[in-house]
Amino acid sequence: MRALLYPETDTECLVECLAKGETMHALAQKLWPINRSISGAGLRQTLGILSEYLPGLKLFEIASGSKALDWIVPDEWVIKAAYIIDPSGNKICDISENNLHLVGYSEGVQAKLELEDLQQHLHSLPAQPDAIPYITSYYKRTWGFCLRHHQRIALEPGIYSVFIDAQHIKGSITLAEIVLPGESDKEIFFSTYCCHPSMANNELSGPCLALFLAQAIGKLPNRRYSYRFVFLPEMIGSNAYLQLRMAELQKNVIAGFNLSCIADSRTYSYLPSRAGNSLSDKAALHVLAHLDAHFKRYHWRDRGSDESNYCAPGVDLPVASLMRSKYGEFPEYHTSLDNLTDVVTPLGFAQSFAMCARIIDALELCCYPIAMVLGEPQLGTRGLYPSLSTKTSTQSVRTLLDLISYSDGTRDLIEIANECEVPVWTLYPLLETLVQEKILRREYR
Repeated sequence: MRALLYPETDTECLVECLAKGETMHALAQKLWPINRSISGAGLRQTLGILSEYLPGLKLFEIASGSKALDWIVPDEWVIKAAYIIDPSGNKICDISENNLHLVGYSEGVQAKLELEDLQQHLHSLPAQPDAIPYITSYYKRTWGFCLRHHQRIALEPGIYSVFIDAQHIKGSITLAEIVLPGESDKEIFFSTYCCHPSMANNELSGPCLALFLAQAIGKLPNRRYSYRFVFLPEMIGSNAYLQLRMAELQKNVIAGFNLSCIADSRTYSYLPSRAGNSLSDKAALHVLAHLDAHFKRYHWRDRGSDESNYCAPGVDLPVASLMRSKYGEFPEYHTSLDNLTDVVTPLGFAQSFAMCARIIDALELCCYPIAMVLGEPQLGTRGLYPSLSTKTSTQSVRTLLDLISYSDGTRDLIEIANECEVPVWTLYPLLETLVQEKILRREYR
């Protein structure tokens, strides 16, 4: 049996994953202040830090104006400073204090405006007066500021000085990838995005978790599959990556996951691949059903992240999205309330790492068990059946007997676990014993 990513016991897992959770949370805190967007210095700085933790992570640039399937890579955004001076001389909406204050991709401005005119460029949330909203305008030139609603309604009449030191230049967007080779060229694919400024669940949870999963997979002494991890700006990045790698991905990827909003401590959420019946769906749905009976299962029509590009007609990759609170549906989403204290915690990271580890193990260890003994085997002579026959003796070995019974080569191990109504990880040691006793053999397809 291959090495497992999930430790052998739940106690071991609790200790190991909680330690990883603390480390992931610390990395998120390090990345928190960086002003990220779909291009520019913040994105490069973030990916550069991730490469320090993950040797072998390769960064590469896609030039502005390049084709990205049906999209075009936009000009690079260079932002140095942005703020407003109110009539009393106070500096407000300063991105050096909170990088959500500026509408993403704002153009450069230096102007004096009456409050009435300035209001057309201000954004706030009346229903969440203490939250700074996250607003962007990537593909249409404009400018704006975001602020807490209670601050907005308190603005005094008069002349406001607006200053945005920003440029749009012919530059590039930055992508990063790492491929961890296994015994097979067939790949398990993980994608996550690094293009949002200081938000915790909607931004930092995915790349931090993906990095530590890649670290752990890289340390496995043997891997059946190869693993590909990509870190990129959402939507435009996945399209640009597909422009470069689509043929390779279509040839090799057998399962894939988009990691998004995955480190809060609420229930798990799952958005399937467009096909809905891929190996990704089979493994993830099985694990989630046994880890969280109340997990939320979404429909493909609920998509809204990079899975929509990976599963688009003609691309057709088997990519699903793993989440805790789904993007767009938790109250802190796309606001300054999405933080590293109230929303994303070390425990949230730890639990999600354990969930992903279960899914990876399910994929790695999935095989078609096939019986090698004609008729029901004599388990007693092998020490696998109680020596005293009672009306309850079969119950103690029921799962073992069911595993043997379903091992006719038509079902894989996850499907057998579903038939037996047990988590697939309870079958791993049983299958190993039965293989050693030459009652069953594994077949890989």
